[in-house]
Amino acid sequence: MATQNFDQAKQYALGRLEKELPANLPYHGLWHTRDDVVPAAQRLADLQGIQGELLELLLTAAWFHDLGFVEQALHHELISARIAVQSLPQFGYNEEQLEIIRWAILATALPQSPATPLEEILTDADLDVLGRDDFMKRNNDLRRELGFGGKNFTDLEWYTGQLKFISTHNYFTESAHQTRDAGKLKNIADLERLIKELDSQK
Repeated sequence: MATQNFDQAKQYALGRLEKELPANLPYHGLWHTRDDVVPAAQRLADLQGIQGELLELLLTAAWFHDLGFVEQALHHELISARIAVQSLPQFGYNEEQLEIIRWAILATALPQSPATPLEEILTDADLDVLGRDDFMKRNNDLRRELGFGGKNFTDLEWYTGQLKFISTHNYFTESAHQTRDAGKLKNIADLERLIKELDSQK
């Protein structure tokens, strides 16, 4: 697969994300794909020595993984995979490559279910934020986004649910464990502190 095909596919996904994503996506907006998941996938791939065609397939899946939000939030992974399979042949992707990309995108649906190293990297990249310093900010963005969709939570409900999620989550790649587990522990402690403060106010 020539590099120009990947560049064209990237520009296709980027263009649709820029123009077609709903405005009420403070978490799953353009930033999440362009500045969060794609760089995380690149970093994890570099740490694991993923290069060449496999790297381009991984990054293609990263660019397309949330494109389904241009249609709807519900089952967006299925829609993202469908858009990828329908649009990527025009950029030179063959059937085998499409299947790799499709399954990588589908693996990001919760509960995550990666079956290959590439899928593991993309799923870890998609939740890279759990171990980062900007977790609380992005977590608040997710809460606001769900609120726009009619799902509202009290502070205690939200922090308790998020603590359960992050505490039971495990990264799949050794690279993610090494670079994000310490940050996850800090974020868990921050959530526990917030819950304790709320409990004390009862």
